Amino acid sequence: MAAPPWVQELHIPPMDIPVTIDSMVPIMPAGPIPTTHGDYLYLSNLDDVIGARVFTPTVYFYQLDSFNSGDKPVMEVLREALSLVLIPYYPLSGRLRETKNGKVEVFFGPEQGALMVEAHSEITLTSLGDITVPNPAWEPLIYKFPNEEPYRVLDMPLLIAQVTLFKCGGFSLGLRLCHCICDGLGAMQFLSSWAATAKSGRLIANPEPCWEREFFRPRDPPIVKFPHLEFMKIDDGSSLTMTLWQSKPVQRCYRVSREFQLWLKTRAQPDDMPACSTFDAMAAHVWRSWVKALDVKPVDYTLRLTFSVNSRQKLKNPPLKEGFYGNVLCLACVTSTVSELVQNRLSRTTRLVREARNGVSEEYVKSTVDYIEVDRPRRLEFGGKLTITQWTRFSIYESADFGWGRPVYAGPIDLSPTPQVCVFLPGGATGSNGSMLLCICLPENATHKFTQFLCTIN
Repeated sequence: MAAPPWVQELHIPPMDIPVTIDSMVPIMPAGPIPTTHGDYLYLSNLDDVIGARVFTPTVYFYQLDSFNSGDKPVMEVLREALSLVLIPYYPLSGRLRETKNGKVEVFFGPEQGALMVEAHSEITLTSLGDITVPNPAWEPLIYKFPNEEPYRVLDMPLLIAQVTLFKCGGFSLGLRLCHCICDGLGAMQFLSSWAATAKSGRLIANPEPCWEREFFRPRDPPIVKFPHLEFMKIDDGSSLTMTLWQSKPVQRCYRVSREFQLWLKTRAQPDDMPACSTFDAMAAHVWRSWVKALDVKPVDYTLRLTFSVNSRQKLKNPPLKEGFYGNVLCLACVTSTVSELVQNRLSRTTRLVREARNGVSEEYVKSTVDYIEVDRPRRLEFGGKLTITQWTRFSIYESADFGWGRPVYAGPIDLSPTPQVCVFLPGGATGSNGSMLLCICLPENATHKFTQFLCTIN
């Protein structure tokens, strides 16, 4: 059954963005903090899991009419506000180091701090075309050190911010925030505080940030009650991973209307279960469509779908304190053979997604912490896997108003370094009417088939 034309594939034009780096400035807290040189902070196993040892890159665009050119320079406003916010968020001024047992911790030494980079470009924002669609070509707007190793987080600034001024007067803010320090909701809490401080000219930290990573210390002895297939080492005996990593996959983005999401939910709903969520239906449908388009072989191979579940509301005994900004995400995992996934009804896959999501309980969170303590994963496992990351519930546009209005675009830019990741993004700034952006990677020769499957339900 074909959907009405409620899914729009978005054009991602190739381009070169000339960017000149003008200055790099370390940003230290503007006041006293409760640590001195030589101190360190504990990170939980949820902070330290291998999938969190990355930087999350995002970019924010602000147009010419968003601010008065006679006001204080953008870089100065952001720099002063950041130094104030780093007082309560002082861990972001430290560095990560690895301890003898393979864990990482935050340590404090001389000449650290966050890093701010000022840059300019001799082109205008309009030269970038549609800046509401994430484009891998925006990479020069997010600072990386020369010859920086992929996935390096040790002894790096934990927050790197690049402000790029365009010829038209508009600008971009490119951020790299270390995932070990905060999850998505924690990042929004920090960003909101930075933005509110910039807007008001005085420190605003509401809620007051809470570190307390000891909340997630493993039990002694550890008690692992679940198989945790999300971390399992699997020899990839399918064509899926090889096809993606050897084919130089391309990023594709789709605007999915609210009407399509509602239409999909009615057709994905299992008959004997309470109403499924939009995420349940979309995740099941995208996974099936992706595997069909890739024509994965052999058909008896077991695939995995993983996705993060925010566990904050699951924790009752005791509950987390308000303002906690660390990682409270647990990976849920769905498994299915290729044949069962592509041949059975969508409602079956939706049921599996819902059951996995609801299966993340308080005990599951504790078991995850203990599993990592017993058998700490040493590398990312991609075997037969698609990971879906949901950003649609993040208040990323509202959080990023630094005094120049909401950004035209706020979010990630490039999935291709990890092509087995799919992202659901909020539809944009004002006027998105509940739509979402779906970004996914595919070999060029599979993109047309994926679009067809995405718009068809059987």
